[in-house]
Parts: sequence; structure tokens; C-alpha cells
Amino acid sequence: MSNPEYRNRSDAGKALARALESHRNQHPLILGLPRGGVPVAWEIAQALDTDLDVLVIRKLGVPWQPEFAFGAIGEGGVTIVDYEVCAETGIDDKDVQAVLEQERIELSRRVDMFRGSQPLMDVQDRDVIVVDDGIATGSTVLAAVRVLRNLGAQRVTVAVPVASSSAMNRIAPHVDELICLHTPEPFYAVGMHYEDFAQESDEHVRNLLAGFGAIPVSIPAIGLLGQEIELPGSLTLPTNLKGIVIFAHGSGSSRLSARNIHVARILNRAGVGTLLFDLLTDREALDRQNVFDIHLLASRLESAVDYITSHEQWSKWPIGLFGASTGAAAALVTASRRSGQVSAVVSRGGRPDLAGASLPLVEAPTLLIVGGEDHAVIELNELAARQLHCPHEVKIVPGATHLFEEPGTLDEAALIAREWFESHLPLHLVY
Repeated sequence: MSNPEYRNRSDAGKALARALESHRNQHPLILGLPRGGVPVAWEIAQALDTDLDVLVIRKLGVPWQPEFAFGAIGEGGVTIVDYEVCAETGIDDKDVQAVLEQERIELSRRVDMFRGSQPLMDVQDRDVIVVDDGIATGSTVLAAVRVLRNLGAQRVTVAVPVASSSAMNRIAPHVDELICLHTPEPFYAVGMHYEDFAQESDEHVRNLLAGFGAIPVSIPAIGLLGQEIELPGSLTLPTNLKGIVIFAHGSGSSRLSARNIHVARILNRAGVGTLLFDLLTDREALDRQNVFDIHLLASRLESAVDYITSHEQWSKWPIGLFGASTGAAAALVTASRRSGQVSAVVSRGGRPDLAGASLPLVEAPTLLIVGGEDHAVIELNELAARQLHCPHEVKIVPGATHLFEEPGTLDEAALIAREWFESHLPLHLVY
């Protein structure tokens, strides 16, 4: 056999992106099949400057040869069984049902892992491109196509770097367009066409999805000694942008906070842009006093507000602030100082009481989200709420402790925050 066509999945994705350039003006939704299809899809969505999501499909493997598929299942209850393969391999109905039961459980688990409570991006009347790292039998891709047809996709394209000719023939009648860069004969395995075909981890897939479309930025600020410093951040601007929410983490966390990234992704799906950045330099964060210096943190948050408003292409959008822990107090202090620039504030598990004398000066509508089991912090939030003169509300998430680690509680808090921002960020652009 000749040398592999691709160095890795990233290389394959870049090659496919060139072949899909004609789709750019349709603003397609790129759907990667996990796990191996997501890194390929990421490159395509990045190159075409369009939306990316994951579509979870589970292969139904022959019990004694799991890598050999006799069918697949997908989101929305879609099930495909190839009874010819069942006959050839001796799989009976009992075997089929046992595998189905197991894979439906796994499908549900993976949907929750990759997207939490968030639904698949709306495919209704959209040009959708399904991407995998290769196709051997086609069952998985056919299940994906059926899911999308059921959901009302206007046009379905399947794009892969390599596939068997038999799989191509099987899929072609069911899609509007089928793009495959290599169809080698004889075809043995997808992995033979990559130099590096290491298995993708779930964590890597989640990180790719969470960080998609983020623009690395450096926010100018003033250091503790009066010197100029730069604070690294990530700015994500969805195509259906409604406003930009700046995150203020607390307790020594950073822009890489998994919880804030998760919340930011839920906001992004609703058309809300997000800026996550480090409020402290690495050296500053070593001193725990800085972590609790609310006015220092607020000054850094003001620098982030200035950064957004000083850029012409971003300055027209309304700004919201999302604070956690001590970052919530910093957000409220900033809102009191920048009443004309901050349109809404949300605190999650925050310490708004630490904003002190700034609380009565806040004009932006403010939402305080607290875990139902975080009793001491509930009292502190209620105390802070009594000092607010702006429109405000305290929301309790039942069963949640301070860090919202219990299953589903962080998603619930994020959805509550999303609704608040959608309601209180101005519907018109700021000029």
C-alpha cells in the first residue's frame, strides 16, 4: 500500500474544507460525528466561518466483532439495522435487541456529555454537512442522514476524507451531495489512510466544541505597580449575535474554568457572544489577597469593558456581565461604575455582598443565582438583593451546592442566565 493520504484528522479536515468552499455562501451547519469526525468537522467549520455542532450516532456492532457494524442508532429514536449483515454473521433478534438496549443507554450518556441539556442546533431549512473521518460500511452516516431528514434539514451533504466504494454506493441515493476525497480499492480500514489515527478522547471533543470560534485576545490593563500588562482572553461571537457577556471568575480561577466555558457555550448557542479572560496575571494569582481584592478585580473587568467598547466592530453591541464567586462582586462594582455601558448582570454562586456600597448604585437589571443547598450564600445573596435598587431577582436552583457540581444543576443555572440576558440585553444595537 502507498503512503497514507493524511497526516491526521486535522489535515484531512483542511483538505475537505477546500472541497467544500462552494458551500460557504449557504452558511451551512457542520455536524461532526463523534468522536473522530469532530476534529475533521472543526477544521471545515473554521475554514468556512460557519456553525459547528456534534451529532451523536451509535454504531450497532456484532457482539463477537464490535468493530463490524450491523446498523446504527441516532438522536430522535432513529434506528437502522442491516438484516443482510445480520444473516451473514448469524445475529438473531435476541442479539439485536441486546445490543440496541446497551447502545441506547450509551447514546443518551454521550448526548449529555457532549451537549448537556442543550438540543442539537436547529437544522430546519438549513444546508447541513455531515462529517466523519471515514466510512467503512455507511450505517452510522445513514442514521445521521435519517435524523436530519426527520428534523427538516433543507439539504444534506455527507463529506468524508476516505470511504469504501460500497459505502458510497449505499449512501448516495439518500443525500443531496456526497463528497469523498479518496475511495481506494481494495478498502481495508479507515485508519490505514492516516499516519496518526489515535483514538480521540471525549475530553478533546468537548474542548473542541467548547472553544470553537473563539478569538484569542489580549486585554490591556494596569499592573499592581502601575505598569502596563496584558490579560489573555477568548472572545466568541456567534453569527446571530445579540450582545456580548463578559465573564468575571473568582477564587483564583481563570479563563479556562470548565464551568464558565460550559455556561458560555450555552449562551453562544442562543446568539450571545462571550469574553472569558484572566482577571489576574499568573504572578498576581499566587497572592491570595489579590483573589479577594474586589476593587482590583473590578478594575480589570472595567478594562475588559473598555476593550470591547474601543473596537468599532464590537462597540455597537450591548454588554452583560456574568460573575461567579468573588467575580460576582467585581461585576456589580463594575456595573455601578459603568452604568451607561453595562445592560445586565448575572451572578452564579456569587458573593454580591462583597460589592458593599456599590450595590445601591447598580442600575443594570441583576439576577442572583444560588444553589438550594448553599445555605450560607443564599443568606448573603438575599442580604445583597435588599440593597439593590435596580430591577433584580434571586433564583434558587434546587439541589445545587456552591459549585453546581450536581448533575443538571449547572445546565439549569446557565439556562436561567441565558433567559435573563435574552430578556435584558437591548434588542437594538447600541450606537
